[in-house]
Amino acid sequence: MEPIQPFNCGCGCNKPEASAPAPAPTDAGAGWTKTIVLAALGLGFWYAVYANLHSFSTFFTYSLLGIERPSRLGDAVQFFVYDTPKVMLLLTLIVFAVGVLRSFFTQERTRKYLAGKRESAGNVMAALLGIVTPFCSCSAVPLFLGFVQAGVPLGVTFSFLIAAPMINEIALVLLYGLLGWKVAALYLGTGLLIAMVAGWVIGRLKLEGWMEDWVRELRAGEAVVFEQRLSWRDRLDQGREAVRDIVGKVWIYVVAGIAVGALIHGYVPEDFMASIMGKQRWWSVPAAVLVGIPMYSNAAGIVPVVEALLGKGAALGTVLAFMMSVIALSLPEMIILRKVLKPQLIAVFVLVVGSGIVCIGYLFNMIV
Repeated sequence: MEPIQPFNCGCGCNKPEASAPAPAPTDAGAGWTKTIVLAALGLGFWYAVYANLHSFSTFFTYSLLGIERPSRLGDAVQFFVYDTPKVMLLLTLIVFAVGVLRSFFTQERTRKYLAGKRESAGNVMAALLGIVTPFCSCSAVPLFLGFVQAGVPLGVTFSFLIAAPMINEIALVLLYGLLGWKVAALYLGTGLLIAMVAGWVIGRLKLEGWMEDWVRELRAGEAVVFEQRLSWRDRLDQGREAVRDIVGKVWIYVVAGIAVGALIHGYVPEDFMASIMGKQRWWSVPAAVLVGIPMYSNAAGIVPVVEALLGKGAALGTVLAFMMSVIALSLPEMIILRKVLKPQLIAVFVLVVGSGIVCIGYLFNMIV
């Protein structure tokens, strides 16, 4: 059988790594000084804009546009004008920083770290590596095949495949910027817990026979890693490239998500959301998971909706369960994984991860 070619969704996750450019014959000290000065000025400008967004949104909505205060239209417009630049500023800063960090964690190196690791310790390491390793739904099959060839256990592989899309830098920074560090920390901790436990459970079930036959016939071998020497200038270039690739692709989802959030914030009565997504509705958590699975969105598009739902009285556990199911159990990823997994294994994957998300949702609704 011919090898599967990497999918290309346009996000840059499967782009071949370019060789490090030859260092330019310039004064390294002067170059670093210029870089540091520009970075300090850029951060200062970033903070000045970020700190004045609320004042600007109030002025723009009620003084410049002349919208009556208070009003549903005014609430919606101010939400949109405030959140759009706020999310884009946060997104640009964190994507650049993580782009630099990811230059230390390539997919090939991740396979090498996980190869030969026993379950339990491997599940923990895989979930943690999933946070910083470049991933999207289109890279699920190439990564899965690479892990199999490297001898990574099935359960450890699933811990990575769960953590990588769900606990990414975009989700964490937007949750932090819009909802505070406590919600972001809860999401990070519970997301890691789901990835570790679900991967461990799948590994204990010994379901290797439910991989496609041609996948099981792949001969496990040593993961080969081609080390690439990168200077800090190369790593900063990768950070800028990440901003251009990722922010350039997801900005439309950001704007769409904030627009939906603005409509919810301005026009949906608070008691309405509390009546269908409140703590008192026992069915709200599993219903939120079932609704989220067939949806396809990324964290940039779903977090503003989460913010608006929470602002209108929806329970935290229900809303986070909805967000996790949208990101971790997206229908496109299931369709792509069907190329290497039999339907029975995909069903077990959805059941185990979905059950973990439901449990987390109920737990949050009980204690928060």
